[in-house]
Amino acid sequence: MSERGSILPLIGGAVALALVMVFGVTSATSLLLERHRLYALADSVAVVAAESFSLQTVRLTGVGVEAPLTSGGVLDSVENYLSRAGVGSLRDVKIERAHTPNGQVAEVTLSSRWSPPVISDFFPQQLQVSATARAHVIIR
Repeated sequence: MSERGSILPLIGGAVALALVMVFGVTSATSLLLERHRLYALADSVAVVAAESFSLQTVRLTGVGVEAPLTSGGVLDSVENYLSRAGVGSLRDVKIERAHTPNGQVAEVTLSSRWSPPVISDFFPQQLQVSATARAHVIIR
């Protein structure tokens, strides 16, 4: 009887540890997928923003064709895209930054709120996830 009594707490501890590991792997996978979805959205929005130049500003230079972006145009195209296309299953998506650092690159940073699929004392109840994407203006 004494052997059986000493094994049960070990089995209970092993089951608890296994559950914590399963919850941890599930949460980590969920967070990774959330980050990938957010980056895909940021990448799409950056590509659209890189095409936000005005046709009146396109000019031929010694280097080639230039189509300068403006930070206001980048932000407007990002807001327009998100309002029309939506954000899918992402929650509380925010535009953290949408601008052009040099007139040739659209840079977009988005954030969203992630919650683990199983809430426990071992993992945070929610995290802020962010993704930054850049797209260049190229006209040939």
